[in-house]
Amino acid sequence: MAERSSTGLLTMMLEPTPALAMTLPAEVREKLAELELELSEGDITQKGYEKKRGKLLAPYIPQIQGVDPSLQIDNRIQASSQVALQGSKSNKSRAANTRDERFRSDLHTEAVQAALAKYKERKMPMPSKRRSVLVQSSVEACTPPDTSSASEDEGSLRRQGRLTTSTPYQGHSHPAVEHWFNRVIQGSSTSSSASSTSSHPGGRSVTTTNTTAHAALNVNAAATALADLMAHTQLDNHSAPPDVTGLSERSSHHAERPHVASVRGVSRGFNHHTSVMETADVQQPDPNQPKPEGQQMCPLEGEPLGVVTNWPPSLPAALQRWGTTQPKSPCLTALDNAGKPVYTLTYGKLWTRSQKLAYTLLNKLSSRNEPLLVPGDRVALVFPNNDPVMFMVAFYGCLLAELVPVPIEVPLTRKDAGSQQIGFLLGSCGVTLALTTDACQKGLPKAQTGEVATFKGWPRLLWFVTDGKHVVKPPKDWHPPIREASNDIAYIEYKTSKEGSTMGITVSHSAMLAHCHALTQACGYTEGETITNVLDFKREAGLWHGVLTSVMNRMHVISIPYSLMKVNPLSWIMKVHTYKARVAVVKSRDMHWSLLAQRDQRDISLSSLRMLIVADGANPWSISSCDAFLNVFQSRGLRPEVICPCASSSEAMTVAIRRPPEMGVPPPGKAVLSMGGLSHGVIRVDTEEKLSVLTVQDVGQVMPGALVCVVRAEGIPYLCQTDEVGEICVSSGSTGVAYYGLPGMTKNIFETVPVTPSGIPISGRPFTRTSLLGFVGPDSLVFVVGKMDGLMVVSGRRHNADDVVATALAVEPMKFVYRGRIAVFSVSVLHDERIVVVAEQRPDASEEDSFQWMSRVLQAIDSIHQVGVYCLALVPANTLPKAPLGGIHISETKQRFLEGALHPCNVLMCPHTCVTNLPKPRQKQPEVGPASMIVGNLVAGKRIAQACGRDLGQLEDNDQARKFLYIQDVLQWRAQATPDHPLFLVLNAKGTVSSSASCLQLHKRAERVAAALMGRLNTGDHVALVYPPGIDLIATFYGCLYAGCVPVTVRPPHPQNLATTLPTVKMIVEVSKSVCILTTQAITKLLKSKEAAAAVDIKSWPTVLDTDDLPRKKSPQMYKPPTPEMLAYLDFSVSTTGILAGVKMSHAATSALCRSIKLQCELYPSRQIAICLDPYCGLGFALWCLCSVYSGHQSILVPPLELESNASLWLAAVSQYKVRVTFCSYSVMEMCTKGLGSQTEALRLRNVNLSCVRTCMVVAEERPRIALTQSFSKIFKDLGLSPRAVSTTFGCRVNVAICLQPNRLGKLAEQGTAGPDPTTVFVDMRALRHDRVRLVERGSPHSLPLMESGKILPGVKVIIANTETKGPLGDSHLGEIWVSSPHNATGYYTVYGEEALHADHFNTKLSFGDTQTVWARTGYLGFLRRTELTDASGERHDALYVVGSLDETLELRGMRYHPIDIETSVIRSHKSIAECAVFTWTNLLVVVVELEGSEQEALDLVALVTNVVLEEHYLIVGVVVVVDPGVIPINSRGEKQRMHLRDGFLADQLDPIYVAYNM
Repeated sequence: MAERSSTGLLTMMLEPTPALAMTLPAEVREKLAELELELSEGDITQKGYEKKRGKLLAPYIPQIQGVDPSLQIDNRIQASSQVALQGSKSNKSRAANTRDERFRSDLHTEAVQAALAKYKERKMPMPSKRRSVLVQSSVEACTPPDTSSASEDEGSLRRQGRLTTSTPYQGHSHPAVEHWFNRVIQGSSTSSSASSTSSHPGGRSVTTTNTTAHAALNVNAAATALADLMAHTQLDNHSAPPDVTGLSERSSHHAERPHVASVRGVSRGFNHHTSVMETADVQQPDPNQPKPEGQQMCPLEGEPLGVVTNWPPSLPAALQRWGTTQPKSPCLTALDNAGKPVYTLTYGKLWTRSQKLAYTLLNKLSSRNEPLLVPGDRVALVFPNNDPVMFMVAFYGCLLAELVPVPIEVPLTRKDAGSQQIGFLLGSCGVTLALTTDACQKGLPKAQTGEVATFKGWPRLLWFVTDGKHVVKPPKDWHPPIREASNDIAYIEYKTSKEGSTMGITVSHSAMLAHCHALTQACGYTEGETITNVLDFKREAGLWHGVLTSVMNRMHVISIPYSLMKVNPLSWIMKVHTYKARVAVVKSRDMHWSLLAQRDQRDISLSSLRMLIVADGANPWSISSCDAFLNVFQSRGLRPEVICPCASSSEAMTVAIRRPPEMGVPPPGKAVLSMGGLSHGVIRVDTEEKLSVLTVQDVGQVMPGALVCVVRAEGIPYLCQTDEVGEICVSSGSTGVAYYGLPGMTKNIFETVPVTPSGIPISGRPFTRTSLLGFVGPDSLVFVVGKMDGLMVVSGRRHNADDVVATALAVEPMKFVYRGRIAVFSVSVLHDERIVVVAEQRPDASEEDSFQWMSRVLQAIDSIHQVGVYCLALVPANTLPKAPLGGIHISETKQRFLEGALHPCNVLMCPHTCVTNLPKPRQKQPEVGPASMIVGNLVAGKRIAQACGRDLGQLEDNDQARKFLYIQDVLQWRAQATPDHPLFLVLNAKGTVSSSASCLQLHKRAERVAAALMGRLNTGDHVALVYPPGIDLIATFYGCLYAGCVPVTVRPPHPQNLATTLPTVKMIVEVSKSVCILTTQAITKLLKSKEAAAAVDIKSWPTVLDTDDLPRKKSPQMYKPPTPEMLAYLDFSVSTTGILAGVKMSHAATSALCRSIKLQCELYPSRQIAICLDPYCGLGFALWCLCSVYSGHQSILVPPLELESNASLWLAAVSQYKVRVTFCSYSVMEMCTKGLGSQTEALRLRNVNLSCVRTCMVVAEERPRIALTQSFSKIFKDLGLSPRAVSTTFGCRVNVAICLQPNRLGKLAEQGTAGPDPTTVFVDMRALRHDRVRLVERGSPHSLPLMESGKILPGVKVIIANTETKGPLGDSHLGEIWVSSPHNATGYYTVYGEEALHADHFNTKLSFGDTQTVWARTGYLGFLRRTELTDASGERHDALYVVGSLDETLELRGMRYHPIDIETSVIRSHKSIAECAVFTWTNLLVVVVELEGSEQEALDLVALVTNVVLEEHYLIVGVVVVVDPGVIPINSRGEKQRMHLRDGFLADQLDPIYVAYNM
C-alpha cells in the first residue's frame, strides 16, 4: 500500500494551521472522520460533503477579510487534502494564495468550458470514446495567466505559510540530527510530496505550499490554460495533427504558439522542433547528472547477540519446555469475523497436538507398504488465513517430525493469479502431500471423482486433513526427536519475484533460531508478553513474530484475520485495548484503514503498547500512515516513540528495526530527499524549494549480530559511497540460506561478496542481498528508499514504483479510482524500460472525468519524477488480479497487460513523450552522378539488374493461332475448324455445370450481340459490359469485337450493397465514355430501381441493352480493324491506393499476351485448366476471356463469389476434372485456408484429391504472401497437394502478365523432387527502409522472407531503375521495376485523378546506359537477384522479387515503409486481431485493426499495437482505431483498399469500437 499521505481527512485536520489541528475538539474530529468515510464509500456527494465539512470547521477558522469563510475553508483544506479536487465549481483550481481574487477558479472553469465547447462545435474525426486536447498539455507548458505578477508580499505570505506548517513529528523529535539532514523540511506536512511550480518570465520560481493537492491544483490550472491556448491556436487545423516525423522543418500552423518551457512534458508530441524522433538510438548520460561525492561507506555492525542462559537449543525444544512446564499458558487466540475469540490454543495443547500430527505423518501414511514420508521431505501447508491455530499445529507438527513445511496460499479457483507458479515451486520441492483443514478441504475445487482438483501447473498431491479425528495418539514410548538447531532445512518460505516466478527460500534450523534470538533482543521481548498480529502468519514478519519468536518466549499472540480487518478495520486496535497487548505487528495499510473508520473509537486506549511494529516501514510512503496514525491516536494513549518501522525481506529476514524507547537508542530520523537525486542513485537532502521530494523515515538500527553494507545494485557488488543509494546486504547467522533447487540464483543473492573499489572483498563472510534499496544515515540509522522489485530504470534513471503510485494517488484519488488499487510497473519496449500505470476505476466515474484525471496524473508524474508515463490504463472495479492478502498481484497484472488480457475501459498511451531513443531520421544523400557509375554491364561494380524471359523469335511452335492478327479471327477459325470443341464450363455453387460453350456456340452468341450492336452503334464506340462471371460476358466481349466496338468489362453492382458498389460502376461507365451498357435483364432492372436512384442519378445512364433474348440473326459482315495497333479493349481497375485507371490494350498487345501465356504455361487444346478468378480486369480477364480462345484449351470457370456458399467448390472441381494447372486469387486461397482448414478429413472422404495439380498460380499485383501460400500448401498437403505446386504471378496496370509459372530449375526440375523452395530469400527489413537489399539468414532478427514472383514471360524484359535518377541499378538493389514487352498496354485511357503524374508510365527511357529501349514503369519496387540455379536452357536464372507498390509506401522519418510489413507485425501481436491496415494522416501513422473477439478486448490492443510497431519498425503509432471485422475494405483480388479506409476514417464512417490518439 503506497500512499503519499493518508487520505484527505487527516491531512485536512492537521494542516489548516498547526494550531487548528490541536484545537479541534474530539467530537468534531470524529464527525469529520465519519463524513470522510461516507464520501469514500459513496454515501454522500462531494457537494454535500463539502457543505457539511464547511459547517463543522467554520467556527474554528479565523476569517480573512473580503473572502467568504466557506471559501477560505475550502481553500485551506483543499491545499492539504487530496480529496477530489473537482467537487464544486468554486474550488476547481485554486492556487495557494487566498489573497489573489483573480485566481478564483470560475475563470478557469469557463476557459475549460469554452475550450470544450469549441471542440463540440467542430466536426472532428473523433468517433466512439473521444478526447479533448487537454491531454497534450505539460504541467509547466505555460504560465497560468493569473499568477504571472507574483509580488513580493505574495512570496512572503507563502514563506510565512510554509514556516507555520510544522511537521507533526516536530513536537517530539530530537534537535541534533546530523548536519546533512540539516533541513528536515518544514513545509512537508505528512503528505511528503511535492507541489508544482510555475515558471515565470522573470525566471523566478514561486513555490506553492508543499503539498500534493497543490500539485494537482496547479496542474489543473496549467492544463486549463493550455487547453485555452490550444483552443485558439490549433483548432482551425485540427484535422491535420502534428508532423512527428522529425523531418519537416516548417512550423506551419503552430506559429502563434508561445514559447513553451516544457519539462519533458506531455506537449512534446506537439512540438515540431524538439521532436522526440531526433534523438539518437543510444541514450547518452547527462553530463550534469549528480554523482556521489561521499567517502566509501564502512560496513555497519549490529550490537552483539547477547548470551542468554537457559536459552532453548532449538525451537522444538522451546515448545517442549513450555508445553510440559506451562501447559495452561495461552499461546494463540483466534478470532472469528465478528472479532469474537473462537479458540485459545495453550502451550500444552500445541505440544500434544503437534506430537500427534508428527506421529501420524511419519507412521500412519503409507504408499505400497512404504512410509509415505521420511524426515527431510517437504510438505505443503495449505491453511486459510482465518485459521492460525491449525496452521501452528501443522507447522510445529512438521518440525517435530523433522519434515520441512512449505506454507502456501489456499488456491481458490483453478486459475488463481500466480497459482501456476506456486505449482512449479511445489513440483521443484518434490512435495507430494498437502496438509489442510477439513473446512478448507471441503471448499477446494473438486474434480468429477470428488477428489481435490489438480491445479494448473501443480504436481499430483495427496491431501491430508489435520483435524483431530484424522490424527492418532502416539504410543507411550514414542517421543519426537528434539535435536539442537542444525543447518538442515527447517522450513521453506515462498516469494514471488518481480517477473512473477515463485522461489522457495530455505531457512535452516540454526538460522530460524538465531533470527528468533535477534528479534527477541531487538524488540526486548519478555516471557509471557501479549502481542497482536495483523499480518499473514504464513510468511515474513507475521510468521517470524507471531509463530516462531512468540513460542521461543512463551508469548500470547492475538491473531487478527484479514477477513475481520475488512469488516472492521479497527479490530486490531480494539484487541490491543482489550488484551492490553504490549506489542502489535501491523502494516501501514492497517493503520491507514483504522483511520478511515474512526467513528467507533470513543473508549479505546493504546497506552499498553510499548512497540507498534510497522512491518512495511521500508516502504518510503509508510511515513505518512505513521504520522497520521499518531496524530489521531496520540490522544488515546499512543506514545510517539513506540512506532517502530522495520525493514525486512524474505531472503534476509529482518534487516533493521527501530528499537523500543526503553533501549536508549538515538532518536528517529527523517530525511527529505530530492527525487531527482535519487533517480541518479545519489542522496541529496532537498531544501524544500524544489518540487519533487521524498520524505523517508529511518527503519532503525541493524539487527543484533549482523553486519550490513550497501553495494551497487547492478553489476559487480562494489561498496557504495556514503551519499549513494544501493542495495542493502546483510551477513548474519539469521538469514535465509538458498533458493530451493536454484543454485545459480542462490549464488548471486545469498553468497554475494561485496568488494571495495579496488576489488578487495570487505569480509570473509558471504552476504545476502536484501533487495532493499537504501543508505545508512547519521547515528547509524538505516534508511530505505525503495525495493529492487519496484525499481524501474528508464533512460538510465531509477524510479520507484511506489513513489509513482504515491504521486498518482495524490491526484484526486477518492473520486475516480480506488486507493490502493493501482499497479505501476515497467515493460521493456525498444531497448528501454517504459512505465505503465494501471488503476481500477470507480463504476460511477464518467469518461470525461476519468480522462481528465488520467491527464493530470501524467502531468503530475512528469513534473515530480521528470519521467514520462508510457501507458496509463483504467480497468473496471475489481478486475485486477489480487494478491492473497489484498493488494494487487503486480507481476500477474504486467503479464495480462503484455498478453492483452487486462481489458481496460480507458487507455492513454504517450509514446511521443517518453520514447526518446528512436534512431535518427534518415537524411537523403545526394546521388552519385551517372558518369562514374556505369562500365559495360556493371553499375558501381555490380552487374546491372536486368533480366528477360525466353526470346519469342526463337521459340518455334506449331502455333496455328499465330497466323491471325486478331483474337476475334481466331474464334471464327476455331468455330469452323473444331466447332464442337468445348471451350468453357461454368460451375455453380453446387459444383454442377451451369452453362458451357463450344467454339461454335460462343461464335454464334457473339454474332447475335454484334448484329444487335451494328445498327445502333458506330465502330470504335465504347461499350460497358456489366455481367456476372459467366459465358454471357465472354460472348458479348467477342460480339463487341465482331461489331468493331471497344468492350469495357465492369463488375456488376452488389444488390445488397448498392450504395458503395453502384457509384463505382457509374464512374467506370462515365470515365470510359461508354455509349451503351450491355447487361442481363436482372441487372437492367437493378440499374433503374428505386434503390439505385438513392445512390446515383439513374437518368444519366447511357442506353442499356438487355442481351438475354436477342433475336437469332447474323451480322451482315464482321468488322476488320485496319491495323493491329488499334484499340481492342479497355481494362479498368481501381488500384489499392484508390485510383481508377483504365489502360488501352491494342489488338497486337492482346495477341502477344495470349501467345506469351500459351508458351509459358504450355497450353494446348487437349488441356484443361481451372480458373477461380474475377473476370473483369488484369490477368483474371485475360485468362477468363482471351486465353482459351487463343490456345484452344478448355477452361473450367469457378466464379469466386460461389465459394462464399461452398468453400470447397474450387478444390473439388480441380480434383473432379483432374486439372494440372489452376489459377486463383489470394482471397480465394484465404477462403479455402480459413473455411476448410479443419475439414481436410471430410474432403478426403469425399474423394477430393489434389495430387493431379502441377501448378496452382495465385494471380496478384502485390508482393507474394508467403505466410498464406505456405499455410495453404501445408493444409492441403493431406489431400495430395505437392508442396511445390503453389506459385505466384505478377502483373500490374502497365503489363498485366510479367511473371507467371513457377521455375522448375536445375536438377530439382529434372528429378521432380520436392526440395526446398529455391525461390525464397530473407532480407533485412531495416535495410529495405533505406532502399537497400541486404540478404540475411533465415530467422535472424528483422528478417523478412520474400518469395520470387514467378518466371518472367517470353518476350518480357525487366530492369530495375532508380526511382529518382531513372538510372539503372545493380543486382540486389531496390528500385522500381520497369518492363518492356510486346504485350505492354499502350497507355492509360484515363487516370481518374492524377493524369499529369502518369504520363511517363508507358514510355520512359533510362537516363544513362541503354537510353534507346522504351520501358513502362510498373510502379512497384523490387530487385533482381541472379541465382545459382539454371533453367532448362542452362542459363543462370534471374529471380525477380516484388517488394511492394510505390504508391502504397509510407514515407516516415525519412525512410520508406511498406504497409504490409507493419500490418504483419500488428496482426501477430494479439490473437483477436483479425486484420489490420495502416496509412498515414499528416505524418501520423494510423493503425486500423479488426477485432475478432469481445469488445472488452478493444483497449487491450492499443498498447500491444503501439509496442510491436515501436519494437519492430521504430515508429510511433499516432492513432489506433479498433473496428469490427469486415470494416477494412478489400478488393476482388484480396488486396486491402487502404485509401478507401483512410477516407472512411477521415469522414468518420468507420463506426469504430475505440479510437486511441497516442499523445
